[in-house]
Amino acid sequence: MNQQIAQPLAAAAQFSVRLSSTRRGARLARLLAAEQLRSWGVSGAASDAAVHVIAELAANAALHGRVSGRDFRLRLSATPHTLRIEVTDTRGDRLPAPQPATPDRESGRGLLLVEALATCWGTRSGPVPCKTVWADIDLVRPARPGRPE
Repeated sequence: MNQQIAQPLAAAAQFSVRLSSTRRGARLARLLAAEQLRSWGVSGAASDAAVHVIAELAANAALHGRVSGRDFRLRLSATPHTLRIEVTDTRGDRLPAPQPATPDRESGRGLLLVEALATCWGTRSGPVPCKTVWADIDLVRPARPGRPE
């Protein structure tokens, strides 16, 4: 199996789009991001991880960050080695936190997925009333010792 996740980008790249705070907007965020990553040449495990993270953060923005009549913004910025995913919504008063996985919970575990797939993630407040949830994905993983490329 190839240990390299994706070919590094030749230069920095940026993508940004505003979408409606609905399930349809969240789905469109995932689809547009997947296509943008393909156009940048990001593929394999890095692309899969990024699409899962984007789907979760966009769904959270549409569900928990929704203010009627206000959109959320998806922003992707990539350097040769890292993809930064940012989702900004207008509910700065509701900060995300991973919830423990318990059998009686039907939701709230998505940020555990973000935590598992992203190199790091966090939140940034402002401008009022907004917040941004961000996650970084490594585009190139170093080879594991003792395993060929």
